[in-house]
Order: sequence, then C-alpha cells, then structure tokens
Amino acid sequence: MNRTRRTKIVATVGPACDAPEQLEALIDAGVDVFRLSMAHDDIDTVLDRVTLIRSISDPSGTGPAILIDLPGPKVRAGTFGDEGVTLVGGAEIELRPGLEPSTAEVIHVSHEALVTDVRPGDRLHLGDGKATMQVVEVGETSVRAQILHGGVMRGRPGVHIPSDRLSITTPTEFDLEALQAVVAAGVDMVAISFVRSAADIRSLTLPPPPEGPMVIAKIETQAAVEQLDAILEASDALMVARGDLGLECSLAQIPALQKQIIEATVRVGRPVITATQMLETMIDNPQPTRAEVSDVANAVFDGTSAVMLSGETAVGRDPVHVVEMMDEILRNAEAVFDAESWAAEVEEMGQRATDEHGRIANSVSAAASRAIRALAPPAVVCITGSGATARAITRYRPHAAVLAVTANVRAFRQLHLVWGATPILAQSPGEEAGRIRNTLAELHQRGYLDVGQIVPVVAGSTSEALASNVLRVETVEPPTT
Repeated sequence: MNRTRRTKIVATVGPACDAPEQLEALIDAGVDVFRLSMAHDDIDTVLDRVTLIRSISDPSGTGPAILIDLPGPKVRAGTFGDEGVTLVGGAEIELRPGLEPSTAEVIHVSHEALVTDVRPGDRLHLGDGKATMQVVEVGETSVRAQILHGGVMRGRPGVHIPSDRLSITTPTEFDLEALQAVVAAGVDMVAISFVRSAADIRSLTLPPPPEGPMVIAKIETQAAVEQLDAILEASDALMVARGDLGLECSLAQIPALQKQIIEATVRVGRPVITATQMLETMIDNPQPTRAEVSDVANAVFDGTSAVMLSGETAVGRDPVHVVEMMDEILRNAEAVFDAESWAAEVEEMGQRATDEHGRIANSVSAAASRAIRALAPPAVVCITGSGATARAITRYRPHAAVLAVTANVRAFRQLHLVWGATPILAQSPGEEAGRIRNTLAELHQRGYLDVGQIVPVVAGSTSEALASNVLRVETVEPPTT
C-alpha cells in the first residue's frame, strides 16, 4: 500500500479556480477540503459553488469535504477605489460611521457604534495590518486618529477594532441566515469567525457530526485564547487564524500561541487547521520564500492536522502549482517528523473525557497506539460511525496508515480533515468477529491490505456500539473460494 501525505490541505475557492476543470486539477494535486469564504461572496454564489464541487465528485458523494467560512462581525472601510489612496505615517485622520468612499483625510467605517466602541489609545488596523492608527480623540459623531504606519489602501479593506471593544456579537444575523442555507445544502464543516467564548459556538444549536456539519472555531481574538479550553470543549475543530490573531496579540507571540492552540486541540483528539499567509507570495510568484517553506514545515512539527491556502488558490496566478508545492513541503516535513517522541508526549499530556464513552474510546486508542509502536504494522484499521475512533488514534501521529472505514457519507468527507486518516466508505455490519473479518476482506479486495499482514483493528463490539470498545490484532487472511 502506498503511503499518502498525512497532513491535510484546505484550499480556498475563488475566481482563479472555480471552473470545473480547475477544481478537478486541484483535487488531483492533493486538495482534501475546499473552503468557501463568505467574507466577500453572497449566499447564492456560495451555494452555486457547493453544487459545482459536488457535481465533480464521485456520484456517491465521496469527493473532498466542503468547509464554509462564515464572515462574522467584519467591519470594513468605505472604498478607497481601485487606484488606491496613500495614508501617510504621522498624519491625523478622521473616522466616521458610514458607507461613503474613503479619502486620505476621512475614512468611513461600516460600523454604526464606532464612536461608542473605541477609546483613546486603542489601535485600529486596516487591511490585515497594512496600515495602523491610534485613536487620539473620540467625539460625538467621529473619531480622530493618528496614522502610526501608513500604506496604500485599495478597495474596501477590513477595519480591525479590538475584540473586547467591539459590540457586534458572534454569530451575526447574516451568519445565522447563511448557516441555515449551507446546512440545508449538506456541507461538511462550518467555521465561525471572531469567536470570543464557548457560548458563541453553543448558540448555533446544530446536531453533532456526522448528522450535522463539524463546527470549527476560529481562534483569532485575545478572548478566544483566554477561553481556549471551553471553546475547544464546545467545538469539533479549531483554526489558528493568524491574520486577525496577529492584530489582537503581538506578532512576536504568534508562534508560541500556534503551538499552544495546536497542542491543546490534539490532546483532545480534534482536528486543527493552521491558516493565513502560508505561501502568500505564491499569489504572484512561482516559488515561495524560504521563510514560508519553514513556516509550513514548522506547522507540521507543531502537530497541525491541516494547513490552509487562502488567496494563494482563490486569486493566485497558478492555484494548482501552489497545491503541488504545498504537498511537496508537507511530505518532506513529515519524513523527518519525530513520531515516537510525539506519541510519548501525548501519553504524558493525558486525555480528557467527561463521559464514560469518551473514556473508553481514549483507553482503547491509547492501547492501539502502543500496539502500533510494538508491532510496526503497515496500517491500523478503524471501523467508525462518526470518525471519532480515527481522531482518537491519529492524535498519537502513528507511522502506520490509518484506514478509517465508515458507512456514513458525511463522516467519510469529514475524515478528510483528520491528520493521517485515509477515509474509506464501506459497510461493516454484524457482530464483533464477523464484522472485523468482513472489513479486512473488503480492504484486501480494494488493495489497501495484503494477505499475511498483521494489523491492529479498533471498532465497536457491534455496528450500533456508542464507543470503540474493541482492540484486536488480526492477520489478513486469503479470500475464501
């Protein structure tokens, strides 16, 4: 069986890659999850892209997963026009609530409560930090600020107001409207922007996966970092959203925060995506910088489940080449990843589960990890209904291929975000021994396993079991005639 890349690739769909042949080429290049951002597109456009992606997938619906990224409370400046406006460092500027065009003297901001949400001394950022201002005075109808770091502004850049000041809550009314539409369309994952507490996630009241989509909390505010454990408990996955996080916190803190967020997420067996500017220069250039290559590799060493491409694929000059480059970097980093030390550290960190089924699954997955290290098998087989079994085992980052067998189509697609998991759609009916035997025969027939191989198998005692409570070490037998 050929070893596949373990770290997953999330690629953002945009004008540069939204034709059927381009999406097919991205799949061939290695995309595991397609991200559709709603920061700039309306609901109908996003739903059209969902239909398009599904149409190029296998007829059974077993193509790449679809992640919808909800915009959250995004505040934007009135347009600076296509030609742009230069904001000069040291100059003073006025900010007013409104949607009118912005100039070098007055910036209009799409937030009615601007004058009540900011205080003198607050730092406001434009365009993900391309310009920075400090509030000098707050009046009744406008704010006076000094430009600390200037730059050329084009279009409608985002205006970052400190999250502890911003009065707009998450999720917004638009988020909830969009969420209803994309859930009805059967998407696999939704990302919630500017999360500040676990209550933001619980307010969605979605059914748990795979009945509903995975809920991914984007960690991009100081409040989210402080409430990380509670947010993690309420979510199905996290995203290290380094863009706005780098505006909320010191940029120098981002590497340490990335490690902290990834470690906490892996510890509880949930996927984590590292995002923002991973290969940013490839929007225009055919090669990434050496620093970008190192950044991607270090995300692998940190233990990330997936890496995300944003503008690189959405508006870049060669999205397929970007994915191929990302694939090559990931494979090379994985080749030197210290899996033995990682597994030991995960065991030392311990496992957190508040219910009986979770504790059982944790114990069985820990035993499976030790069996994999002792036997050095080519693969471990996880028979799973929801994907939880595969997530529990892959937290140990095993050398063995993780064959995640499920009969649920949405669980199959959601497994595309799980580090090291090879999703396989197959029925596994029956009781323990017969169920495992039939699954191994199916995997041998499909070419995943060879006769005589010794493989650990983790499963529930029946197909209706609520937790994976069985670990068996089996030898793949020749097919019966």
